[in-house]
Amino acid sequence: MNRLQKWVYGNWSVPIVSGMLIILSFAIQWLAGGVADLTVSPQWWLEAGAHATHAGAVFTLGDGFMLAAAVVAGYGIVAKAVRALIANVIGIDLLVSVAAIGAVIIGNFWEAAAVTFLFAIGHALEAATLNKTRSALAELVAVAPDSAIVVRNGEQQEIPAGQVRMGEIVLVKNGAKVPVDGQVVSGTGAIDEASITGEAIPVEKIKGSQVFAGTVSRGGFLQVLATGIGADTTLARIVHRVEEAQDAKAKTQAFIDRFSRWYTPAVMVLALVAGLISGDVVLALTLLVIGCPGALVISIPVAIVAGIGRAARNGILIKGGEFLETSARISAVAVDKTGTLTEGRPQLTDIVLLDSALDRTEVLRWAAAAEAGSEHPLARPILETAQADGVGPHGIPGTVTPVPGKGIVSDVDGRQVLIGNPPLLEQYNVPDDGSAAQAAKALAADGKTPMIVAVDDKVIGVVAVADQIRQDAPEMVARLHQAGVEKVVMLTGDTRLVAEAIGTATGIDEIHASLLPEDKLDAVVQLQQEGHIIAMVGDGVNDAPALATANIGVAMGAAGSAVAVETADIALMGDNLLKLPEAIGLAKRTVSVMRQNIAIALITVVLLLAGIFAGGVTMSIGMLVHEASVLVVIANAMRLLRNAQGSTEMPKRERTTEKGAKQVTA
Repeated sequence: MNRLQKWVYGNWSVPIVSGMLIILSFAIQWLAGGVADLTVSPQWWLEAGAHATHAGAVFTLGDGFMLAAAVVAGYGIVAKAVRALIANVIGIDLLVSVAAIGAVIIGNFWEAAAVTFLFAIGHALEAATLNKTRSALAELVAVAPDSAIVVRNGEQQEIPAGQVRMGEIVLVKNGAKVPVDGQVVSGTGAIDEASITGEAIPVEKIKGSQVFAGTVSRGGFLQVLATGIGADTTLARIVHRVEEAQDAKAKTQAFIDRFSRWYTPAVMVLALVAGLISGDVVLALTLLVIGCPGALVISIPVAIVAGIGRAARNGILIKGGEFLETSARISAVAVDKTGTLTEGRPQLTDIVLLDSALDRTEVLRWAAAAEAGSEHPLARPILETAQADGVGPHGIPGTVTPVPGKGIVSDVDGRQVLIGNPPLLEQYNVPDDGSAAQAAKALAADGKTPMIVAVDDKVIGVVAVADQIRQDAPEMVARLHQAGVEKVVMLTGDTRLVAEAIGTATGIDEIHASLLPEDKLDAVVQLQQEGHIIAMVGDGVNDAPALATANIGVAMGAAGSAVAVETADIALMGDNLLKLPEAIGLAKRTVSVMRQNIAIALITVVLLLAGIFAGGVTMSIGMLVHEASVLVVIANAMRLLRNAQGSTEMPKRERTTEKGAKQVTA
């Protein structure tokens, strides 16, 4: 399609042509009357027909151009009204059509042209605004890579991104876009993932790291194994989700649609009654035009599209308008502990010595040897620390017997090693003078998971493992409260002491510990029965029942997870906890704009209707004010596209590696 065709079929061609015809009509009438005969004032521009004191061909030609302007601007409006009537829908286009046709019949060509021209401008503005508010979607589409460099037959080949095959090796050089979802198999580099997660700080990638299509290399050279191509990439899923979300109607919008279906016939009946009683056809037609709820109809969708678009640009995917509205009413947030409030990567933090004949290294060696054959998640940090200290176990581990709820018993070089809690010692008759239990209790109070280590019949020490609290967790809780959330609740399967320590450090309001998945569901239901609108944040696996029951299910770090992107009500693409209060704050701003727009639209219509009955408001003046209200509504919604003060970037974290753990001597 060439440039001329684009203009002809564009949004502004009709109002521009119609406007030019109106100006031409005014010019002809002005020339016909002469400068001396006409006072070119605003009143004249509004009521040009009243100044047409000259008869003849020139005046008729002026009227002809005015009528042509009405036809050009009104043709599409009438056609849309007819199509709506065929579908048994009475919309605002019908009001404008009847008013314009009526004005033509009674010879008021200027009123017909003014109404249709201004309404056409309104339509063009609406279309342009929706296109603008969809800019986040356009930006997402724009970041999609066009080409890729793959290794085929041992050679580099540049091909269209859509032709990359699963399992191929893709080369990502400095400054290039990543063309596929994949895993780094070689090389290092820094990747700007703002298009996916909304975070501006590039992320370091090494072997084994995950990368996403549409992200940009800011340095280094990577070889990436393609695991997601074409429509199966995270970027494609985000585009699809945002597109669906922006088209989904909120409850308020659905109400406005129902309201319009009743409102339009009511206005038509009011106009008919007013015309019959007063005998004034112009009054009836004016009522039809002024009663058009144009600003009201656009007030909700433009705000929803802008709000969801702004969120997507910040790495927050909201499923639709209904969920955006619900998010604005969230009064309680339930969060899982592991992986949400904490890093999800336990580390060995303490070794408490209880046998003066041994040192820290000996206690660590026995603990690691006992855990070598264990599948428990807390075994990993013990083994990693032992390897780093050079006392890691070698060879095949001995017999390991798990004791559910208590710990494990291992055979290490013919000696019995126990690692677990005090009930494990009691079961195997290992004496404890109370020091081990006391040390374990003190460590648990600090939010750590203690494990007593005993060799044969003697306790030698206590090791403690802790999942580090995320740096941004306390700030997240504080910002949730600032965003209007009354209660932040922790739901965890961990012990009460550990949960309370984490809760105290992060500012959590309420703690529910030692929960099974069905217990988390019960906790969510209980909060709902207390009158709360609940948002549940979890990993979607063991939290699935609670996530499904909550009013809003939130998936953290959803980038790369097709299930999370498609099923979560809100998907936070990055791993930034502060995106949660940002999402709630944006939802509240969007709903506030929606309410403001509705108020502006309704107040405008009421004042104009009052002005008609009081006298002084003509059809053209009313339509001008009406379209001005549309502009105000649009401008108000466009504010949502600006980044709010509460928007976040992931704070830079200090990354330190410790060989070994802190030593505490009993």
